[in-house]
Amino acid sequence: MTFPPTRDEALRRLTAFVPQAGLAYAAGRNTDPGPGQPTAVSRLSPYLRHRLITEKEIIAAVLAQHDARAAEKYVQEVLWRTYWKGWLETRPAVWARFCTERDRQAQAFAGSPTLHEAQTGQTGIEGFDDWVNELAETGYLHNHTRMWFASIWIFTLKLPWSLGANFFLRHLIDADAASNTLSWRWVAGLQTPGKIYLASTDNIARNTNRRFAPKGLATEATALTELPLPGPLDLVEHRVASISEPAMLLVTSEDMHPESAFGAASPFVAAVVATDGQQLWGEAARRFLEGAALDTTTRIGAFFGCPTTRHDSLEPERLLSAARAAGVRQIVTPYAPVGPVADALADISSRLAVEGVTLVQVRRRWDDRLWPHATKGFFPFKARAMASLAAGDLT
Repeated sequence: MTFPPTRDEALRRLTAFVPQAGLAYAAGRNTDPGPGQPTAVSRLSPYLRHRLITEKEIIAAVLAQHDARAAEKYVQEVLWRTYWKGWLETRPAVWARFCTERDRQAQAFAGSPTLHEAQTGQTGIEGFDDWVNELAETGYLHNHTRMWFASIWIFTLKLPWSLGANFFLRHLIDADAASNTLSWRWVAGLQTPGKIYLASTDNIARNTNRRFAPKGLATEATALTELPLPGPLDLVEHRVASISEPAMLLVTSEDMHPESAFGAASPFVAAVVATDGQQLWGEAARRFLEGAALDTTTRIGAFFGCPTTRHDSLEPERLLSAARAAGVRQIVTPYAPVGPVADALADISSRLAVEGVTLVQVRRRWDDRLWPHATKGFFPFKARAMASLAAGDLT
């Protein structure tokens, strides 16, 4: 199973999947037949995570061939990613808390044989060890399998959820700060306080076509607890009506299709594609991101008609040098949601400002309209999202 890291491949996969996005997806979405086997899921998540293809494009293509009721389960799956991002965007303290907890637990479990066995696929638990190897080799796991994996990690192996979330973040091609962190919190009973997800032998056997039936899994567990969280923040709009002066475009791994965020007539006189060296990528994820960066560099140079270069890190000095070479005082970038790239951009912005260069983040209308509704549960959010789609308010 491979993921050629180009937008053309994303569009090809979308076209191939759309006919199955209705009832066929709903019936088979929970079954993991194994790597390389035909599956009901789209396997578009690596492309969507880096926005080589957008949520709006995917849902529009699906609803063009299926009515909303038939395609409900798949549309809902795409909207979950938007919901998680909006939820975390209004509660950035959750990301900061995860980072602190991850670092604390990494020290506490340094040298732990259980952690080593879990990370290297040597636990002896049927299925789990196979998934560790699959993750390392492909950078991907079926969504249902990720839930089983997290449950076994937390409740059977009794390892810190934050280290499991970090393990996924370092190896999954499609892991983003919101979906990954909040999904692990949900399994652990933190996201919906008191409600856990507990993997069972029967469920795993049934949904892997009996490839795996692990014994010795935890059959009962207590939800984890934490200190109360601050209330949700109000989001500040990060859109600009137009870019009125010559600017340099900055593309990060958070949004690699700026063509759909800015018009071809935007006054970009130069562009930089900078992948973030802040994150410890696994080999499969690193290869994907490097290939996606090359693809994006070629695409946007042609689309915007400006010199485009690629950087392998987000370094203020290199960006400042590129801006000076282009003769601009403004760098424009698609908005980066809460996570490592946003953390890096906050530091970059303050350091560029000292030199008289402004970093402007522009949020897509999709995010601007939907994220503010991610303050409570998913299903009220989904209702608002579907109403906005029907009204054409997300274009």
